[in-house]
Amino acid sequence: MAGLLLLCLLWSAGSLSTDLLPNLTPHLLPPLESQAIAFALLAATATVAGFAHRARWPGLLLVEDAILVGLCLVVAPAILLALAREWVSDLTRVAILSLVPVFTVVFEPYIGLGTGQHNRGGLPASLLALVGTLCVFPLDTPRSLQAGIAVAAVFLAALCIAAANCWAVRVAVAMPGRSSAPLAAIAGATASAGLALASLIAERVVLRWDAVAPELAWTGAAELPGLLLLFWLMRRMSAVRMTTRFVLAPLIASVAGLALMRPTVDLRGWLGLLLMATGAAWLLLAPEESAPQEDLSLKLTR
Repeated sequence: MAGLLLLCLLWSAGSLSTDLLPNLTPHLLPPLESQAIAFALLAATATVAGFAHRARWPGLLLVEDAILVGLCLVVAPAILLALAREWVSDLTRVAILSLVPVFTVVFEPYIGLGTGQHNRGGLPASLLALVGTLCVFPLDTPRSLQAGIAVAAVFLAALCIAAANCWAVRVAVAMPGRSSAPLAAIAGATASAGLALASLIAERVVLRWDAVAPELAWTGAAELPGLLLLFWLMRRMSAVRMTTRFVLAPLIASVAGLALMRPTVDLRGWLGLLLMATGAAWLLLAPEESAPQEDLSLKLTR
């Protein structure tokens, strides 16, 4: 639980730094290129850690599964979100991505169950958190066909992230040994390669050292620890609980923003924050029930 909270703190700190300390946060690279660098650092760090701790590396079938994690958890959603960025505001994107826990509750019995547990009352809790998020981050109504398609792309990204989280937990538990480093290395390398290719196709790639160096420094200090935590949690937490980060991170960022900037908040906003906190706490603290044995057996088959 502490690891998830730390992950959410790192994510929320990144978003807050953009608003409060823009001069300390580099924005010199296109989004996909920036993410490619982050996952390249993840792959390199995890590879070194894996060999240093003599981790057991997986066979061919699990390598393929780990590649699928990188493609579906990172590359596909990143491309969809990048395509939608021009027509979907940041607040609307946060609101739509709060659907990820709802989708995960639905998908986990069929795709996940890597931990052999499922959350009791997960669906009402995730819906409660969703309602709260919509109170704080209201959806913008699409005003054109392009905006409508972009909103649909963000919904598709949320579906993809939810399904991939379930699959990633399942693969992480099936990995040999007790280390998360092999999965992080393989999925990170896949994500970095896929994002780099997408950046070459869709963006104007920036290769100047004066732009890349600050990005490397910021990623190593702020983003890499969060990515390492994310893969470490996959062996230790159900997919539903992991996806509460899509509610907790904006909740922490909102509360911190209120404390630092002291804006005026109406009753709807306070109610939304309360519902977000209640739904997230329910997902994290509610007892988990063991899955039926026939479902558990799926985690080692394809």
